[in-house]
Amino acid sequence: MSKSVGIVGARGHTGAELIRLIAGHPHFDLAFVSSRELDGQPVSAHVAEYRGDLRYSAPAHKTLPTLGADAVVLALPNGKAGDCVAAFDAAGAGHADSGPVIVDLSADYRFDDAWYYGLPELTRDRYAGQKRISNPGCYASAMQLAIAPMLELIDGPVQCFGVSGYSGAGTTPSDRNDPDKLRDNLMPYSLADHMHEREVTRQLGRPVEFMPHVAPHFRGLTITANLHLREEVTLEDAKARYVAHYADEPLVQVSDRAPWVSEIANKHGVEIGGFTLSPDGRRLVVVSTLDNLLKGAATQAMQNLNLAFGFNEFEGIPDV
Repeated sequence: MSKSVGIVGARGHTGAELIRLIAGHPHFDLAFVSSRELDGQPVSAHVAEYRGDLRYSAPAHKTLPTLGADAVVLALPNGKAGDCVAAFDAAGAGHADSGPVIVDLSADYRFDDAWYYGLPELTRDRYAGQKRISNPGCYASAMQLAIAPMLELIDGPVQCFGVSGYSGAGTTPSDRNDPDKLRDNLMPYSLADHMHEREVTRQLGRPVEFMPHVAPHFRGLTITANLHLREEVTLEDAKARYVAHYADEPLVQVSDRAPWVSEIANKHGVEIGGFTLSPDGRRLVVVSTLDNLLKGAATQAMQNLNLAFGFNEFEGIPDV
């Protein structure tokens, strides 16, 4: 049975990736694609993979529930999802289990226990039919997947050094997505108390210290996680934990070599590797890479939509 999906905020980079994935999904159709800036323009003029007749529209928040989509993906900047969710709450008399599935790609509901936090490789066992799904952050996904296999051995805060392409800064002009200012540059920002730092700390129940940077490349991110351990391990044992943890996860690849961000661009999975151990066996360094627009956003949203409708979790995700 086909399900219809609407996208709110489809002008951005992630919105375009979602349109591509939905266009190739055997059970999903686009119900509407919302963008004020592109209102009235054919979707196919901006996303070649979509071959239908749908045009971008600009519905008011309060009219979204009338559009009849089975699922709605909110691809909006942080702080903008609330009006949309309020409209669905009002239409459903405030019951979160009524109305469409809502997948929010922003940070607005990642700290709300009433929403399912959808990092499937780590949280799918917590999914129990919730219709409100919060997509994790891109950096937060890479950090959690790099840390989780060693969680029970961690002693003290985990330090994560991150570098992302400038697509992660969105389409609204700023220093962090200005190619001229980024050329031959590495731009640090929000070096303490970053939202992703708080997100990962909350989800893993362990303190995480995160130091993000923006680089001149467009897409893909890498994090280097520094894990202090409460007991000595061997390099073989450490890597074996990762291999076992992700043995049944087709979107997570574990390798010996440190992954390169250039090799993860336009791919739907995560690569974890570069395992390095201190001489005393109590400090492990791990590198994790993913495409911030795909596994860090659109691909993960597709996993969550598939989960919500009972489809194979990897349906419509190429090369899985």
